[in-house]
Amino acid sequence: MASRFPTRPEPRWLDKDEQLSWRALVLGTTLLFDKLDDDLRQNHGLSLVEYEILMRLSERDGQMRMAQLAQSLAHSRSRVTHTVKRMEDAKLVQRCSSTEDGRGVVCMMTDRGRLLLENVAPSHVESVRSHILDLADPDDFAALGRVMNAVADHLVDGHPDMEIRQTD
Repeated sequence: MASRFPTRPEPRWLDKDEQLSWRALVLGTTLLFDKLDDDLRQNHGLSLVEYEILMRLSERDGQMRMAQLAQSLAHSRSRVTHTVKRMEDAKLVQRCSSTEDGRGVVCMMTDRGRLLLENVAPSHVESVRSHILDLADPDDFAALGRVMNAVADHLVDGHPDMEIRQTD
């Protein structure tokens, strides 16, 4: 008697080396992002996501549409809205209607947000250097960047960070 259910193709299992590399990537990125977040919170009272928002805004003349900001972070609009609300309460950013069409909402970095970013950036960059850059061969790090860009291009339609990536 034939099965009523379609047969699934055999999974393309990871070999031993692929499994080791995959697990290293998962554990390493989890630990790295947790450490960077902890460093920012302990030293500056700022989360890694909040720092990224300030960075994105600074790279766009201090303002971006909320939808564009969410896309550039690869976060949901809801998550970015909640984070921006906390940042607005701390007077790091403010939201206003778009002057272009009056329909969109723009997130603008305040002077206080810009000053905080200027004070936080040096220690954050040092943290990034000490926890990943100084541990990797420059060619390996460049290869990692190429792999992660390929992943992002594959997973995010129109990869909103392309413009920034090309100017770095």
